[in-house]
Amino acid sequence: MKLVLVQPRLLYDPQADNPGLVRRVLEPYAEELGPDDLVVLPEHFDLRPSRAEYEGAVCELAQELRCHVVGGSHHEEREGHRVKAGIAAEPNGEIIARYEKLRPYADERLRVQEGSSLGEFSIGGRRLLVLVCADFWFSDLFHRTTALPDLVVVPAHSVTRKPSPDYSRALWRHLAVSRAYEFGVFVGVSDWAHAPAPVGLPASGVGGFADPTTVDPAAMYLPISGAVQIYPLDFDALDAFRRDRAARGFFWRKVQD
Repeated sequence: MKLVLVQPRLLYDPQADNPGLVRRVLEPYAEELGPDDLVVLPEHFDLRPSRAEYEGAVCELAQELRCHVVGGSHHEEREGHRVKAGIAAEPNGEIIARYEKLRPYADERLRVQEGSSLGEFSIGGRRLLVLVCADFWFSDLFHRTTALPDLVVVPAHSVTRKPSPDYSRALWRHLAVSRAYEFGVFVGVSDWAHAPAPVGLPASGVGGFADPTTVDPAAMYLPISGAVQIYPLDFDALDAFRRDRAARGFFWRKVQD
């Protein structure tokens, strides 16, 4: 399995063609992808009000790339309120999972209500967990999963209040490495790119990949370089890492045989 993370320069504007931009930056990689590969889109990349248009765009992208796609999130209208909810699509364009943001952040709570559904599904026998942005900061959500995930993916929009993105980037990188080592999982974060003069909410560009199997300190967290980055996933190495952690009493769940 290959994990494809993205960090495009999006616009916080309902009129902006963010879905089209995402499609264009991913098109050159289509020939490298297969049915067991996974593309992760950023949180709230599609600001259009139409739920049908959002879901259609994610499913069409999965068909075009012939791989699985975790479709970030979208503000879904529900009987007088909104929930930040997303879908994951299979290569045939069918929806394989639905998930919601459980812990809205800061003034986001004025626009959306808390969701209730974790995103859990499998690809090729490997279990995935989707945590939308701020949800990744709550370790109790890991303990609500029905099974130990092998890969945790985080669609993010890392809004910062600081003049520089460095603070947020450092926090996110440390957190991703900590989660990867504590729970014995690969972690992938897709985000909005940092823009020096953003239109709308400023993002920090914290996207990247945390690998608990490496012994190279410089490779514990590999930031996204450019708009798209592909990371190969060595699940045999992950299984070996878990067995070693369990043997030394540093693992949170019984290792499966």
